[in-house]
Amino acid sequence: MGRVRKVLNRPLIMGMLVVAVAGAGFGLYWFQPWKLWQDETVEEALPQVVETFAPPAAEPSQTPTTPAGPQTLASGELISHEHTTSGTVKLVRLADGSHVVRLENLDTSNGPDLRVWLTDAPVKEGTAGWHVFDDGKYVSLGKLKGNKGSQNYALPSDVDPSRYTSVSIWCDRFDVSFGAAELARA
Repeated sequence: MGRVRKVLNRPLIMGMLVVAVAGAGFGLYWFQPWKLWQDETVEEALPQVVETFAPPAAEPSQTPTTPAGPQTLASGELISHEHTTSGTVKLVRLADGSHVVRLENLDTSNGPDLRVWLTDAPVKEGTAGWHVFDDGKYVSLGKLKGNKGSQNYALPSDVDPSRYTSVSIWCDRFDVSFGAAELARA
């Protein structure tokens, strides 16, 4: 016991021990490895806009030609990048003219600081596609609500969805795509 006490009294050993413990704490915070075993399932329905009552049009020619319900403008299948990822992505215009990106049947790994990005980058398979999405224009639609399930992400009203061609599940902490989908216009 006395020998152990002598070793621990040395300032260099104590300094190294403090640095090791602090490094381990920072590493756990930064990488959050426990998230790899925690799934978060979110099941959201496609938003339906509640229309307010409007008086009937005076002439039949004044009736709107816009579809009454949600309309899919573009869609694509998610491919895997850094982590195995699958599901469908849809760009949907709602009856009120607003837009959402909808992830359906999403299945990916959980991770730290995951975001949904609408981008203008091409979707590339393999490691070539891991880091391309922050090279051009992108709009962060918010944190990924869950790594499994179906969920909606509203586009800001000032975003023109026709200027974007893909969606990425983006890990902002490590600047890497977990998976992405090329949007094919409907």
